[in-house]
Amino acid sequence: MDERRRQNIAYEYLCHLEEAKQWMEACLEEELPPTTELEEGLRNGVYLGKLATFFAPKMVSEKRIYDRDQSRYKSSGLHFRHTDNTVQWLRAMESVGLPKIFYPETTDVYDRKNMPKVVYCIHALSLYLYKLGVAPQIQDLLGKVAFTEEEISNMRSELEKYGIQMPAFSKIGGILANELSVDEAALHAAVIAINEAIDRGQAPATMAALNNPNAMLKNAKEALAEDYQNTLSQAKTRKLNQSSRKVRNPTNCDHLIVFVSFCRPDQLCSASPVCLFCTPTGNGTFVLNGSDKLEAVASINKAIRLGNAAETVEELMNPEAQLSIVYQTAANLYQNELFSLQLQGGQAGLSHEELSVAVEMLSAVAVLNEVLDTKDPQAVIEQLADSPLGFTNMDQDNLNRYADTLIQQRGETLAKGQEFLTWNDVQKCIDTVNVQVHEEHERIIAIAEINEALNSADPQQTLAALLLPTAKLMAVNPGTAKHYHDVLQQLWKHSGDESAVLWLDQIQEAIHTANQDEEKALASIADINRKVAKGNSKNTLQALQLPSAGLRAVHPDCADTYQTKLAESQANDANKGSSDSVWVKHCFSDRYLYYYNLETGQGTWEEPEGFHHRGDHLCKEEIQNVVSSVTAEYNREQLWLANESLVTQLQARIKGFLVRKRHKQRMEYLQQQEPHVIKLQACWKGCKQRKLYKKRMNLLEKNVASVVKIQSMVKMWKAKREYNKRLQFFKDHEKDIVKIQAFLKANKARDDYRTLTMAKDPPLSVVRKFVHLLEQSALDLQEEQDFTRLREEVVTNIRSNQQMEKDLNMMDIKIGLLVKNRITLQDVVSHNKKMNTKKMKSEMDLTTGDKLGIKGLSKGKRRKLEAYQHLFYLLQTNPSYLAKLIFQMPQNKSTKFMDTVIFTLYNYASNQREEYLLLKLFKTALEEEINSKVDQIQDIVTGNPTVIKMVVSFNRGARGQNTLRQLLAPVVKDIIEDKNLNINTNPVDIYKAWVNQVESATGEASKLPYEVTPEQAMSHAEVRSRLEASSLALRTATDKVLNSIVSSLDNIPYGMRYIAKVLKNSLHEKFPDASEDELMKIVGNLLYYRYMNPAIVAPDGFDIIEMSAGGQLALDQRRNLGSVAKMLQHAAANKLFEGENAHMTPMNIYISQTYEKFRVFFQSACDVPELEEKFNIDEYSDMVTLSKPVIYISIEEIINTHSLLLEHLDAISPDSNDLLHELLQDLGDVPDREALLGEGAVDPSDPNRENTLSHLAKTEVSLTLTSKFELLEGDDKDFKTLMTKTKKLIVDVIRIQVGENLPEILETPSTAPQELEHKKIVERRAVQDAQTPEGLKSSAAVLEDSQLPLEQKKRKILRNLRNLEQAGLCTDANKYQDIINEISKDIRYQRRYRQRRKAELVKLQQTLTALNSKTAFYQDQMNYYDTYIKTCLDNLNRKNSRRSIKLDNKGEEKGSKKWKPQSLKYTAARLHEKGVVLEIEGLQTNQFKNVMFDISPTEEVGDFEVKAKFMGVEMEKVQLHFQDLLQLQYEGVAVMKMFDKAKVNVNLLIFLLNKKFYGK
Repeated sequence: MDERRRQNIAYEYLCHLEEAKQWMEACLEEELPPTTELEEGLRNGVYLGKLATFFAPKMVSEKRIYDRDQSRYKSSGLHFRHTDNTVQWLRAMESVGLPKIFYPETTDVYDRKNMPKVVYCIHALSLYLYKLGVAPQIQDLLGKVAFTEEEISNMRSELEKYGIQMPAFSKIGGILANELSVDEAALHAAVIAINEAIDRGQAPATMAALNNPNAMLKNAKEALAEDYQNTLSQAKTRKLNQSSRKVRNPTNCDHLIVFVSFCRPDQLCSASPVCLFCTPTGNGTFVLNGSDKLEAVASINKAIRLGNAAETVEELMNPEAQLSIVYQTAANLYQNELFSLQLQGGQAGLSHEELSVAVEMLSAVAVLNEVLDTKDPQAVIEQLADSPLGFTNMDQDNLNRYADTLIQQRGETLAKGQEFLTWNDVQKCIDTVNVQVHEEHERIIAIAEINEALNSADPQQTLAALLLPTAKLMAVNPGTAKHYHDVLQQLWKHSGDESAVLWLDQIQEAIHTANQDEEKALASIADINRKVAKGNSKNTLQALQLPSAGLRAVHPDCADTYQTKLAESQANDANKGSSDSVWVKHCFSDRYLYYYNLETGQGTWEEPEGFHHRGDHLCKEEIQNVVSSVTAEYNREQLWLANESLVTQLQARIKGFLVRKRHKQRMEYLQQQEPHVIKLQACWKGCKQRKLYKKRMNLLEKNVASVVKIQSMVKMWKAKREYNKRLQFFKDHEKDIVKIQAFLKANKARDDYRTLTMAKDPPLSVVRKFVHLLEQSALDLQEEQDFTRLREEVVTNIRSNQQMEKDLNMMDIKIGLLVKNRITLQDVVSHNKKMNTKKMKSEMDLTTGDKLGIKGLSKGKRRKLEAYQHLFYLLQTNPSYLAKLIFQMPQNKSTKFMDTVIFTLYNYASNQREEYLLLKLFKTALEEEINSKVDQIQDIVTGNPTVIKMVVSFNRGARGQNTLRQLLAPVVKDIIEDKNLNINTNPVDIYKAWVNQVESATGEASKLPYEVTPEQAMSHAEVRSRLEASSLALRTATDKVLNSIVSSLDNIPYGMRYIAKVLKNSLHEKFPDASEDELMKIVGNLLYYRYMNPAIVAPDGFDIIEMSAGGQLALDQRRNLGSVAKMLQHAAANKLFEGENAHMTPMNIYISQTYEKFRVFFQSACDVPELEEKFNIDEYSDMVTLSKPVIYISIEEIINTHSLLLEHLDAISPDSNDLLHELLQDLGDVPDREALLGEGAVDPSDPNRENTLSHLAKTEVSLTLTSKFELLEGDDKDFKTLMTKTKKLIVDVIRIQVGENLPEILETPSTAPQELEHKKIVERRAVQDAQTPEGLKSSAAVLEDSQLPLEQKKRKILRNLRNLEQAGLCTDANKYQDIINEISKDIRYQRRYRQRRKAELVKLQQTLTALNSKTAFYQDQMNYYDTYIKTCLDNLNRKNSRRSIKLDNKGEEKGSKKWKPQSLKYTAARLHEKGVVLEIEGLQTNQFKNVMFDISPTEEVGDFEVKAKFMGVEMEKVQLHFQDLLQLQYEGVAVMKMFDKAKVNVNLLIFLLNKKFYGK
């Protein structure tokens, strides 16, 4: 039905599209795109713009349509300017008066968001234009147009894609009729009394009529009464003469409208008008004669007094009344105004003359309002020109503006709720337009005068023109007249056209420019001159740097030079003019002269009388020149200084060139005279040498000591030269040296870090190099925030997936029970609805827990929240409480408690800290369970230990699922996809298959018996052959799986391997005599049988392989996997085949071999490090981490945990002084759900209040876990806290001060630079902490300590060290090396923590991706079940049998009476005979006849009420749910208890209920 309805809607919409297309084609006289493409063709708005041109050509011309030929649209697609076409279409519809209720949005057209709304508007426009006579009528084509199924389906898809509700096209006419109702307007009835007083000619009477409040006239003055009388009489006479020329019968045109103003007579033209009606004085056709007319007038007065508008109009239209035309649509108008007029006339009522005048005026006003409603300017102009209303001051040139203004005012009046425009409103509108036109003309004249004044070259004439009031120019200053004139003339000349004129905006801009020039006058320049004269270079520099001076390139370093140069310029210019003059001259823009008075600080643009320029006053140009030259000289000097080495090199090169040149010339000369030179040199050298030799020998003999000294100096010089060569060598190989140094430094750093990590007592100097790693950077904060967000998403998705998995498992059971037991479909449908509703509500209410209740802002709620945060922190970090609590509850409750609260408390081990704590809990709980509940070592295998079950369930969940998939998916997929693999080790099945194959091949019945025993089957060679082949295939497949398991040891989760290790060690500790093989078998039972075996048997159930919704493995595939799993199970337990499986004894050797492989694998699996070593977590770890732990837990789980702790407090914490007692005492009694959800969370009057509370109790809240006993302010008794504080203080100190050991640093006073460096670090840390999110900030106590000065920190460290030394945590004997060791541990942990955080971010991303994939799979399953249930419902609806299934009480046949089932009454003896009742505690079998059971169905389908009576007295009653009975039958429970006394057979009770109530 829904499918057909959607098809019909799409077809109807296509018909409406075709109607709109044909109507637009008729209007535009051009062809539009096909119907299926019309929506796309309308998006650019071109056709809509053309349609607007058709019905509103004055509003939208063809030139205003963008891209009219659509060339831009066809080449480049849509452009944002195409929306202009749609906007013009909307405005055109508004101009013709189409109600806005039909208008679409611009985005509905351009973005195609709601095209049905656009087509709907076109239909409404067509009907509206048709009623106006502007356009043809649109055709009705519904059912007359044919479209293909493909076109209809495509349109249906488009409508469903956008989710658009189809408008009601059939209701357009009714909506138009309602939206176009005419509002009422009022007439001024008091005008009649004023006209009568004017006719009498008595000024007092006229004044009294004018003062009537109903006339609504203001400012009437008694002193002007005579002037009012005379002026109004003259105006009435004048209007009477004017109107007599416009009507056919002048004698009937005494109904005049005149204007009066309550002011002086000479000011009447500028006053506000008021309408006056003049009573007729002639004997025209409107005069009534005889008694008939008088009776008609009396009837009219009577109808007016009764107040019935319809009767009044009917009487006015009576021909005997001889009145002008009356419009029934204005009935309320006639009634209201005539009633007001009647009240003013007294008891006598209105006369025929008064009625004639009033009716004619009211009719004229009604007609004018109706014309205005059409919004047709031409019709309004005709009505104004031909109307008998007689408006004054109408100018024929302004008729178009009158019409537009009246249409606009009419719209505003309707918007305010008024029905009509009054005569006064129309006259006021006319006067307003006249004033506007007059002002525009006056402004044009003023602009012309300004342009004419500019031609006269007279600034005063220009100023006078600028000051004209009609020009309305702003900020005109008379003192700036000449500058205005000059600027305007310059602007006019700049235009380049002598005939051009300046317009208003140009003139106003020129005035602003001139004013700004005056503001830039010489005040700042004069200030500079004064500062220069005073000789203070600093003040001069400040004056030069003022923005108002407008000087460029002022450099602070040149202040003294500026002062010197400017003073020199002043001295040089003193001779050029008068030194005692107070006037200076300044040139603006190289053309305007401005004169400035230094004494008064005032200036003028005109040259003052007796002007003498002051010579020592520097102008701006002179100052700028001095500044520029000085700055340029300074910059040049700086340039030379910066390039001094280059200049030196240049000079050296030039000098070298000159020396070489002279040397070359000399050498050429000497080469020419070489023989003579040699001869001369030889003689001279010989003489000289001999002389020097003698002199030298004498000198040496006299100065032996000096010679020795010189020799030593020479040797020293040679040594220096060698050193410089070596140094130059190093400089030439600087990069190589840097690499070597980097290598050495890296080795040193590695050695230092190795010392830090491996040395027993790392030196303080080494620790100091790495303490910066303890600081938290911005990247740390960002990664911490990302980690917290991802963890929240992972936890939320895990909980959501778990709930969906439970619901789907329950749906599997219910559908299975439905098929098996033929029960009603009601329970399955109900569960499906609950499942979908729960999913939607969980998505909606996921974050509401943080808004109300325990997360509220009140002080009490805050304390309650903090108390719960302390409690869950204690439970999380101290596993002994939860370990004991688990075993205090029944197993069914403990399992649920483990699956919800405990995994929630540890955030499903979403990070390493929580995984460490969860494994610690598992270890504690497992050791507790083994010590208290395991009596024999085989109890672990034969029983179902709670902790083992929980560990396996957790590691097969979201975190361990990927491991199982990586480990088993490839081999399982190979086994499933192997079409030739057929493993069957049952000889009977092999025998039957062989017999069936033989019969099928021969076509004859086999002579072999069909039913045989395994021994008989094995007697046949064919069976043995086939069994051997299956065994070979089984070994091959088993080897594949085994090799995959053994080679993937590192892929097994650490948690599973660690619990296996704990299990082995705990059992060995309790049973020291147990052999290694026994322990390995139990480890194998955990690792293989409980963890891996179910995933091999049912890979589709554990998400090992991909399965589509509703898909399942074939029987052969599941048998193959089961055979492999059974083989591996026997091998893991070293269990040989015997007894019933004697035919498999040849496989025993293979099992023994496989067990040896498994044994090595299990031993290796148990070889894992301890938790502390694996996760590197100790008691100080929480104090080093940046963010506090956060858990996400529901309100219901908080309440359950609280109640369980109180219930079993004595068992889990016998010591009353224990911390748990203190925290539970802080919390008090268990709060109810509403207390934690918040008052008002559920309406008290809500009938489903309990159900709503139960649902809201599942709302999750986030708890930031903190320890109540950690970092208490001022409490230094806790030595752990004191140790942490002391370490932080020591880190801050050793970062600044250097020393061999800690006491030396603490005893050495800090220097001022060290204090300053420490202060900078503290300030930087404070800034970073201010930007840190609230959850990641340090505690107030730690923050307070970190802000102390360096010396105070050292004193506090000394105090803390003494306290710690007294507690034995450190000693001065080893220079407090214990604390240095702890700091080195923190550094190592911080580094590893950052590495782990990065790895966990990647892991969380992968986990989140896997969870999202699983969510999508579950959603597919839910969709599959929805389809299945829908199919069942459709099948049931087609059946018309007596066994109809009634869903939601809607399955009753028409006209039949509601069937009320009768209750069943059986004695216990009768039920005992049927086998339903087995026994009743406290009663003998012979007393069963005194017990009566009354079984009656309730209104809820599937529910029964069972009452028990003894000797006729009702004893007890119980509600029996048929669904629960089916669940028990499914779980294999044969006997149940009823009333806690009677034992009942479940299967027979189901049979009885089916037979008696369901007819089965």
